[in-house]
Amino acid sequence: METNNSFKVPSGILGRVTGPIVMIGFGSIGRGTLPLLERHIDFDRKRFVVIDPDDTHRKLLDDRGIQYIKAHVTAENYRELLTPLLTNGEGQGFCVNLSVDVSSLDVMKLCREKNCLYVDTVVEPWLGFYFDDKLDTGDRSNYALREAVLHERRNNPGGATALSCCGANPGMVSWFVKQALVNLATDMKLEFTQPKTREDWAKLMQKAGVKGIHIAERDTQRSKNPKPMGTFINTWSVEGFVSECMQPAVLCWGSHEKWLPKNAVKHTKGCQAAIYLMQPGANTRLHSWCPTPGPQYALLVTHNEAISISDYFTVGAGDAPEYRPTCHYAYRPSNDALLSVDEMFGSAGKVQEKFHILDEKEIVDGSDELGVLLYGHAKNAYWFGSQLTIEEARALAPYQNATGMQVTSAVLAGMVWALENPAKGIVESDEMDYTRCLELQLPYLGPVKGYYTDWNPLKNRGTLFPEDLDETDPWQFRNILYRT
Repeated sequence: METNNSFKVPSGILGRVTGPIVMIGFGSIGRGTLPLLERHIDFDRKRFVVIDPDDTHRKLLDDRGIQYIKAHVTAENYRELLTPLLTNGEGQGFCVNLSVDVSSLDVMKLCREKNCLYVDTVVEPWLGFYFDDKLDTGDRSNYALREAVLHERRNNPGGATALSCCGANPGMVSWFVKQALVNLATDMKLEFTQPKTREDWAKLMQKAGVKGIHIAERDTQRSKNPKPMGTFINTWSVEGFVSECMQPAVLCWGSHEKWLPKNAVKHTKGCQAAIYLMQPGANTRLHSWCPTPGPQYALLVTHNEAISISDYFTVGAGDAPEYRPTCHYAYRPSNDALLSVDEMFGSAGKVQEKFHILDEKEIVDGSDELGVLLYGHAKNAYWFGSQLTIEEARALAPYQNATGMQVTSAVLAGMVWALENPAKGIVESDEMDYTRCLELQLPYLGPVKGYYTDWNPLKNRGTLFPEDLDETDPWQFRNILYRT
């Protein structure tokens, strides 16, 4: 499946929310999601409410007659604040949680108690969780946050649909992995039928010989104004990115790996698919590949999808399964964001006092090339994903850049899927109908294409300085991790 949807503005109602809509958070993703909901979701505007402590952009809501509540959602007030809003009038409500420092799990549980649908883009904890020195490093990681959601699902199965981690990544990339695997297996002329279960998908990936997956992203959007010192600039939530930057590098450890970094720690609880390195993710460099730049340095930033994807495609269980692909994020952010990261770590992790998100009016050109790189198989490596430009994003919908559009369109797709499947319980993006979700989202992703490459992490290595590499298998993490 390859598409080119450039500059064709989608239209038409895709679903109906019969109860209230409560949006928590009105940052760059909340603002970008709003016009997509207006365009594609039928809802009662009088029962649409947005909660955010920052009222900078409330005029967008006032102009639309949408209620705004200026407030922090906290562990102490969330039940009292949200309950009357979620239960306002008849019908089934929908909570769209696009916030930071608000517990996804607690809000999700409240919504399910009230029979409300729910979607978020990340498993977010309450403020202070990531820096709680009373917890072990592994207990304040994305791995631990995901395991808490899975624990809740095991204890309270079924009920109102709650979509956990349904943004671009995590979220959309899980749908890309399945489409990429089908494309790869077809091109390899493997005999297979369309998988219907998790076990079928894992067996197909094993049969295809995929050793690992990079969530491989390159953001080339650039501003007309140079980055000033003392300001952290990003193309999406600065608060969200900074928290990811400061967490340990997390990745899922494949069954083909022969070497473990000295500072790696294994999880002994839960699915045991992941390990973490005792160093910040955004200060961990990798060798990776995207279609436009080709080989590139990337950052091993911690992300939920690195765990959920690998866990989903595991054959067997525990820390020594029959098959498991290595999986992690390999992110090359925009140049301004990369400079911001270097500046932050250069000052021993002291975060800049000013935060700024580049909006569609400031960016002069560039794209967000976000996809999945399936590697180590007989055809070497295959990247499949979205190559959305800022020009296309501007033409498709207001209030967002290319990065934001990939997230907001995934939120829209998730909402429509939840409305069509309202009693599925807690669901991860890997478990959703990827063909339906991509059908809904594709009109907002620009060109969606697949690329084969003969690149591997050993190419052109060791020509200047000797390195401790594994020449027997190019796709060992030993060769992917940049080590001095």
